[in-house]
Amino acid sequence: MGPYYVGAIIPLLLTLLVRSTKKEKKRGLPADVGGDNGYAIRNYRFTSPIESAWDGITTLAELFEQSCQKYSNRRLLGTRKLIARSVEISGGKSFEKLHLGEYEWISYGQAFESVCHFSSGLVQLGHQRGERAAIFADTREEWFIALQTEVTTVICGHKELKKIANVSGQLDTVKRIICMDDEFQSDASLVSLVSGSSGWTVNSFLDVEKLGRENPVDPELPLSADIAVIMYTSGSTGMPKGVMMTHGNILATLSAVMTIVPGLGQDDVYLAYLPLAHILELAAENIMPAIGSSIGYGSPLTLTDTSNKIKKGTKGDASVLMPTLLAAVPAILDRVRDGVRKKIDATGGLPKTLFDLAYSRRLSAINGSWFGAWGLERFLWDLLVFRKVRAILGGRIRFILSGGAPLSADTQRFINICLGAAIGQGYGLTETCAGGTFSEYDDPSVGRVGAPLPCSVVKLIDWPEGGYLISDTPKPRGEIVIGGPNVTLGYFKNDEKTTEVYKVDERGTRWFYTGDIGQFHADGCLEIIDRKKDIVKLQHGEYVSLGKVETALIVCPYVENIMVHADSLYNYCVALVVASQHALEAWASKQGIQYSDFTDLCQKEETLKEISNSFLKEAKAAKLEKFEVPAKIKVLSEAWTPESGLVTAALKLKREVIRKTFSEDLSKLYS
Repeated sequence: MGPYYVGAIIPLLLTLLVRSTKKEKKRGLPADVGGDNGYAIRNYRFTSPIESAWDGITTLAELFEQSCQKYSNRRLLGTRKLIARSVEISGGKSFEKLHLGEYEWISYGQAFESVCHFSSGLVQLGHQRGERAAIFADTREEWFIALQTEVTTVICGHKELKKIANVSGQLDTVKRIICMDDEFQSDASLVSLVSGSSGWTVNSFLDVEKLGRENPVDPELPLSADIAVIMYTSGSTGMPKGVMMTHGNILATLSAVMTIVPGLGQDDVYLAYLPLAHILELAAENIMPAIGSSIGYGSPLTLTDTSNKIKKGTKGDASVLMPTLLAAVPAILDRVRDGVRKKIDATGGLPKTLFDLAYSRRLSAINGSWFGAWGLERFLWDLLVFRKVRAILGGRIRFILSGGAPLSADTQRFINICLGAAIGQGYGLTETCAGGTFSEYDDPSVGRVGAPLPCSVVKLIDWPEGGYLISDTPKPRGEIVIGGPNVTLGYFKNDEKTTEVYKVDERGTRWFYTGDIGQFHADGCLEIIDRKKDIVKLQHGEYVSLGKVETALIVCPYVENIMVHADSLYNYCVALVVASQHALEAWASKQGIQYSDFTDLCQKEETLKEISNSFLKEAKAAKLEKFEVPAKIKVLSEAWTPESGLVTAALKLKREVIRKTFSEDLSKLYS
């Protein structure tokens, strides 16, 4: 062997030796806590939960004012200019298309003035301290401005005003309506209906700002313990509940995330498109002003160049804004993955061959192989293949905050490779202000949700009925309980439910009992493995975790969405399957199957057999038991959307609503 070969091999062997002897980083450490007996873990860098990352700052109002003074001339809030609306007909249905222009920005200083003027305007309208405000609108800059106030009213968009008018007789306590869209003023019949039938005063957002500008009022700033927001849960497991969040609660979560995500600063641009009524989006948008970054507003229907509401030939929000930061729920990231794969598969030929090769080479590297694509090869694949994929979301995304549900390992790897973005996968709830756990930037593992945030202590307690114990080996398992300054006060006017899931221990720590089941890894990171409410006992005594089965089967290419259902009177489960039209029609074309329309295709025996067989394949890969695999399925052609009421704004299943809606279909599957 020549000296050149020896010179190349020795560094490689030394590197492999160092890697093999490197100790696993401890991301969470055991914590000494009070309350119910359990297995508790804290963040490794903080011995006790942090409450504020900013000296002297105890409320969101103080944090916002400090940022507006510090970054007065920098741009803060951006909204795209609407150039034109049009209607296109396809398949006998009408679709609205938007032609949107560039982003138009207001600075931190201008935003602060708007907040002050709007607050003063509300006081002039007759609001008093302690009254509550309801914000009923899509995610937009006026939502953010209204959120900074401490007064009450109904603040809504034009389309929401129409909905409010229809139920005006049921809203006895409402006195005033503020509409964010000036266009409502030209709708005389609507204004007459709202003000005439209810006695409400109706003003535009700009009119309230003008009133406050002309009649300024000195602010009465809140305290840390004051309620900042009453945010309603998604209702995925029952009736929505109003969670009472204090300024201190939200500030604790913001402070914790600030310590986890590296390099946050003035150069970052955040694309806001998730509902602001979702705690993940609320937390993310409140972090941005604290670091001097910009927020550009969009929507799920205008996000990319191919989004449903974007007029062909014009650009989506991401292409125009070119954001660096993004928050997303797993369902949206799954759609990005599926959309790219479908486009690549449809293209075929050399582009598909190159993509598959590039992906496998990078996947090998991510999985830890030194013989995967690193260095120059990685740069070349990024330039030749993945650059085009990254352009879908503007080409500059460096970090994606994922929350709301566990992200599949397949999607996490796909996003990391194709978009070149790190994914911080978090776990939290509305009741904990989104605070709980968060995966660190340098953690490449999949299927986990990270170690406890610095604001939280996470504890597992035994759930004997489900067979989950903290004494389980090799990993302690149990119900997840979260404690810390981010844990909220409870549910608005619902003491019974508050008492059921909130507890204060002998040390004064407030704990929330999540109902989720988790296990801790040796490095202190949490993995979500089950949910108490999703477990059903079958006729012969076997337990089926509906959520676990759905997670395993939704990766099937024919599936857009799925709900598994189990009846304890039977020994098998069934499923409602929303079919992926693109994938199913492509399969039918290859098989030469004739059908009149997509609904007809979904009902064919060949389709049921093909999807069922694909479920068996995915079930085997996920190591599901035979009784966990749906024995019968109903294939549906219509998508489940928030507008239909079958899924939440974060695209989580509304299980009870779906059961009632498709009760007849579910009964037939068991007949």
